[in-house]
Amino acid sequence: MIVLPAIDILDGKPVRLYQGDYGQSKCVADDVLVCAKNFEAANVRYLHVVDLNGAKEGSRVNEDLICEIVKTCDIPIEVGGGIRTMSAIDFYIENGISRVILGTSAIQDIGLLKDAVSKYGSKIAVGLDCKDGYVCTSGWLETSKEYYLDFAKRMEEIGVKTLICTDISKDGTLQGPNFEMLKALKNHISCNLIASGGVRDLSHIQICKELGLYGVITGKAIYEKTLDLKEALSIC
Repeated sequence: MIVLPAIDILDGKPVRLYQGDYGQSKCVADDVLVCAKNFEAANVRYLHVVDLNGAKEGSRVNEDLICEIVKTCDIPIEVGGGIRTMSAIDFYIENGISRVILGTSAIQDIGLLKDAVSKYGSKIAVGLDCKDGYVCTSGWLETSKEYYLDFAKRMEEIGVKTLICTDISKDGTLQGPNFEMLKALKNHISCNLIASGGVRDLSHIQICKELGLYGVITGKAIYEKTLDLKEALSIC
């Protein structure tokens, strides 16, 4: 299992939200690039980056900064947030991003998703962001009518290899991921599953590992030092 430290970018700064609420953002460091270099120094195997402005506005807002991370760090990087056109996908892949995460467009533009998977295969991941069991879009600001298990199965049938699974009510709370949701997904589909949201400490990393997940994303726990990243990496 891989541990993916998260860098969420809002207005050019690394921040953490609480339950996806843009009104409850907290700056966690002075510099995005310094964060990324620190994670590289810790020997992480993958980095998770989200353009929060992009997710809200539906376009690439912090693209220059994200490309600078790629140039500065020798780590595979996955990026999400506002990627809703093939040109946006092409841009990130051509600029060295290892995996592009589609969220809103995976629900609202199934043709784009199919084309992207056909063109880039495993370089395309889908964010499965849920609230009360239903998939959310537009930076988590809107809830669809699609149940998360049905959505996950449809993604698998399209050929999506990786799903990033977040229970929005858990995100930023340090209360642990929604393990029941993750178990249900593990039993329902064969995609690679990455848990995201709510990780507090080593015990949550261990549970994710025991569930047989492909990866786990952690952000706030690292920044608030409730999780020792080096320890987490050592057990994975």
